[in-house]
Amino acid sequence: MFLHIFINRFKCYIKDKEVIIWLFIFPILLATMFKMAIPNASTFEEFEPVNIAIIDNIEYKENVAFKEAIASVSNLNGNVDTKDNLFNVKITNELEAKDMLNNNEIIGYIEMKYEPDIFVKESGLDQTILKEFVNSYLQTSSQFANILKENPEAIQNLISELGESKSYLKEVSPTDSESNNTMSYYYALIAMACLYGGSLGLMEVLNFQANQSAKGVRMSLAPINKLKLFAYSIISASVLQVLIILSLLVYLMFGLGVDFGNKIGYVILTAIVSSLTGVSFGAMIGSVVKGTESFKSGILISVTMLLSFLAGLMIGSIKYMISTNAPILAYINPANVISDAFYSLYYYNTYSRFFTNISILLVFSLVSYLIVFFKMRRLKYASI
Repeated sequence: MFLHIFINRFKCYIKDKEVIIWLFIFPILLATMFKMAIPNASTFEEFEPVNIAIIDNIEYKENVAFKEAIASVSNLNGNVDTKDNLFNVKITNELEAKDMLNNNEIIGYIEMKYEPDIFVKESGLDQTILKEFVNSYLQTSSQFANILKENPEAIQNLISELGESKSYLKEVSPTDSESNNTMSYYYALIAMACLYGGSLGLMEVLNFQANQSAKGVRMSLAPINKLKLFAYSIISASVLQVLIILSLLVYLMFGLGVDFGNKIGYVILTAIVSSLTGVSFGAMIGSVVKGTESFKSGILISVTMLLSFLAGLMIGSIKYMISTNAPILAYINPANVISDAFYSLYYYNTYSRFFTNISILLVFSLVSYLIVFFKMRRLKYASI
């Protein structure tokens, strides 16, 4: 009996074009568009040196302190690794500097007089960086001048302390993996695909509601235990959803090169648990929400997209804003928990956060099916 129902329900699903398109093809197309739209998203936050110019006049040549200060944060120090430089400086004359500024080749230039003067064409982040650097230099120079004036003996000790300054902080990464903001979008996409599997659970609930379709009438009149028949059908739907999500993972890993870390066994476990959560979520919506089949499907899709949005599918920062300001919403959002489970495997060396997420998903599935169970037991019709 079990195999007969399982196999036939499975065949019905794979012959349903809407199921194949929305549960299998659509997530793959969306992931491909993600890859095309944000191929270098992991490098968005890398800082590029600010292009500036300095007028090569007598005051600049004689100001050793300023020359050393600007060289320490720019290409003038001979450092070929540009990511460690704050500025990309060109030493030139005033006429050429003005031309470069007008042509947007630089964001501003410095002319050394009694103090360094800044010339910019517009305001912006890069211009602010240049201004803050000059202000910092002036403040430090003023402090040294005051100390030298009031206590000349202390200046040598201050220089020695600055030269021997030590850092008592050490940056320690919780994992061997590098932080990559791009991953959160793909993990949220997987979460959305898992919740899309709720349509399978919704379909199974509708099949046992006699007021929804002729199929529901036949199921209600069938000479077999309804809960057992429903359980067999849900198992078939869950197996199909697991296969769909695993296929999506294979495409992401080998087709698009998305990094899931080296804990492949736990990644597969997450995919299975998340798929079961998605199917149970749809079954719960089908049993709780009253209305027609189209109305229930609309509610399921709307809630799925809202939860996916809150999990960072469209705007990655939304996920972290909610986790910081309203953590309870993050824990009751299955899409957020699914994406966080994948991210914890990628980023952390420990498993405490991962197993917390898996436990939440299992509890969510259990509660959903308990709701479905009690709702289905209470189904009664005046006539069929």
